[in-house]
Amino acid sequence: MTTIPWHHRKERGSVALTRFMIWLALGGGSAIVRLLLYPITAYFFLRPGPARAASREYLRRALARPVTRIDRFRHIFVFASVLLDRVLLLANRCDSLHLDVTGLNNLTTALAAGRGCILLGSHLGSFDVLRAFGRGSPVPVRALMHRDNQGACSRLLEQLDPALQDHIIQTGTGESMLRVREALARGEIVGVLADRAQPGGRAGRKSLAVPFLGQPATFPTGPFLLIRHLDAPTALFFGLRTGPRRYELRFEAFTATGPLQETITAYATRLADLCHAHPFNWFNFYPFWEPMPDAFLPARDNGFAAAAEPAGSRSTSAGATRP
Repeated sequence: MTTIPWHHRKERGSVALTRFMIWLALGGGSAIVRLLLYPITAYFFLRPGPARAASREYLRRALARPVTRIDRFRHIFVFASVLLDRVLLLANRCDSLHLDVTGLNNLTTALAAGRGCILLGSHLGSFDVLRAFGRGSPVPVRALMHRDNQGACSRLLEQLDPALQDHIIQTGTGESMLRVREALARGEIVGVLADRAQPGGRAGRKSLAVPFLGQPATFPTGPFLLIRHLDAPTALFFGLRTGPRRYELRFEAFTATGPLQETITAYATRLADLCHAHPFNWFNFYPFWEPMPDAFLPARDNGFAAAAEPAGSRSTSAGATRP
């Protein structure tokens, strides 16, 4: 059976249900919506399909043990919880959400040169917590995003934040590079997710196979080539869900000046470390370890070196103080 590449898959979901959930969440009924997440999770848990199989394959690698039904249910539930929190983040209703910021000095160091900064993110946790953080940032935060497969549900959610469109740079357009260059020249932050290769996860000109969770997987070369081309200061960021309505926004130092394969391997290694530490936070629900031609596979798996904890941390809160 042919696997449809992730960027060609149309977004699924009920517009009417999404509209109802937004109304309920913003109308003071977020506790009721959180209870509804359990039957919603059960529906997708019981429904067969490639996303469920991809979840099982990923969890087997991240947990390094046999995957239970509770594990698979929890993975879907955490994803649903992050989507619900996205409603609150986009609507700037952050009073009930706690954001703990770690490694902020790594971001300020990257910005110190006055040339802006590229933040390499992933589908680990929530990208929207970076946007929430950006509202109080002294410099604008922009997102470089692939949006060709955006559906009606995402468009409905984005209407909650009218200013969102002004802070998104769409990939694949003739002016994408120019807009990123201009943003960096103004000293701004540009965030890009670097863990989805195109097209179809195959290694080639736009992607490269590196070790990830025990087997080579393809990662896009675009974000890393962008950093090299623009000679931009770089850091990693992760918006990790650490509990109900609680997130850790983590910034880490990252060097992207070495050979391309070494740079992408270093990124994949750190991502794997955090997938082991927060296994239910990764939301790439498609076959990530697709078969690849031998010519694209690295000579050997170098293993996963644990990265050091970033020096320095700062705790801040969206509507609360650190306990």
